[in-house]
This record gives sequence, C-alpha cells and structure tokens, in this order.
Amino acid sequence: MNYQILKDSALFRGVTLEEIHTMLKCLGTEQRRFAKGEVIYCAGDVVQSMGMVLAGSIQVENNDFWGNKSILDHLGPGQVFAETYACIPGEPLMVSVVTVEAAEILFLHIGRLLQTCPNSCTHHTKLIRNLLDISAQKNLVLSRRIFHTSCKSIRGRLLSYLSFQAARQNNHEFTIPFNRQQLADYLNVDRSALSNELSKMQKEGLLQVRKHHFLLENSVDKTYI
Repeated sequence: MNYQILKDSALFRGVTLEEIHTMLKCLGTEQRRFAKGEVIYCAGDVVQSMGMVLAGSIQVENNDFWGNKSILDHLGPGQVFAETYACIPGEPLMVSVVTVEAAEILFLHIGRLLQTCPNSCTHHTKLIRNLLDISAQKNLVLSRRIFHTSCKSIRGRLLSYLSFQAARQNNHEFTIPFNRQQLADYLNVDRSALSNELSKMQKEGLLQVRKHHFLLENSVDKTYI
C-alpha cells in the first residue's frame, strides 16, 4: 500500500505515517483492485464502508430507467466516496460508482471510523473532523454541477464549466478530467450536440480544444448563453 497517498489525502490530513499505520489496524480496512469499467458500488446497494481511491480513477454516476447516464463526480487517488451513505444505516445508494480505469480501492468501515477507541481516540477525532470537511466540499461539488447545468443552452453550460476550470486552475489553458462522452454526461447533454457546439466555438475563435486540453480565447458572444 502507498501510505504516502493516505498521508496526502484530505481524510488523513494532519495525521503522521506512524499514526496511519496504527489507525488502519483498528479501522476495519480492506484493499481491493478493480478492472476498468467495473462497478464498485451499484445504485440500490446498502453500504457500511466508504472507499478511498489509492490508484486509478473512478466516477460517480446516475443512470435512469431508460439508460441515460449522468456523471456526478470524477475521483482520483486520495479521494473518497460513499461516505454519506455509509454514515446513514440502511440508506440505499442513489448512484453507482464505476472505475474509469483499473483502480485500487481502500475500504474503511464507517462505524469503526466514527467511534473513538481507547488506543487512538485523538487520531479518530482528526479523522472525524476531516470527514466533515470532505462532506462540505462534496456539497460544493454538487452545487457547482447544478450551477453548470442550469443554463438552457449547451453553449451556456460549456461556458460555465470551462470558465470555472480556467478560474480553478488559474490559467486560460488547462486540461479537464473528462473525455468527450464524460463531459456530455456531466453537463447532461447529447454527445454529438456537444461536439458540434465545441466545433462552432472553435471556428468562431472562442477556444481551441484537443481532446482533454482547452485554450480559451477572450471574446464570448453572450447571446448564446
């Protein structure tokens, strides 16, 4: 196991490597590997453990009755998932968690994490505080997606998302974590329509795009928003 990933993660922020070794012994952890495209958790599952990505990447997605997919989040090494559902006994997942590429996942039993023990209660307090911070950040992520998809037009959704990425990375040239299909699913639009809109925007000199990489230009016609 790469303990440095754990130490650098938001969940173990402020915890030393020695403390992590001690904590993992009483947290009921399980380490598993998954192939690309494999389902880690499926909508409807009731879970008791939250997961942390140690290697690879995953996405949280929602699939409706007719097979339409909407991507809610994309997670890489050090990030966690299913913590909210694990904290609520008997609450079935409304989403599925699927690997984007081959991934290694560490599962942590939420009951053991939330209940302090006499051996490392100080460490547990740090974890509980960090878990609260993570939950707050997750709320912001969902709020951002609602904001990006509130525009009626595809161009408006693209402008909202790409503007956020430019601001977040403090650069008008950046790489996003989605491929074209994943971006369409995240923005809840048709992939062909999304590709057509990106082509139009590129011809109009609003941006340059090559796969995951974007370069934004200055002029934007606000009538399309």
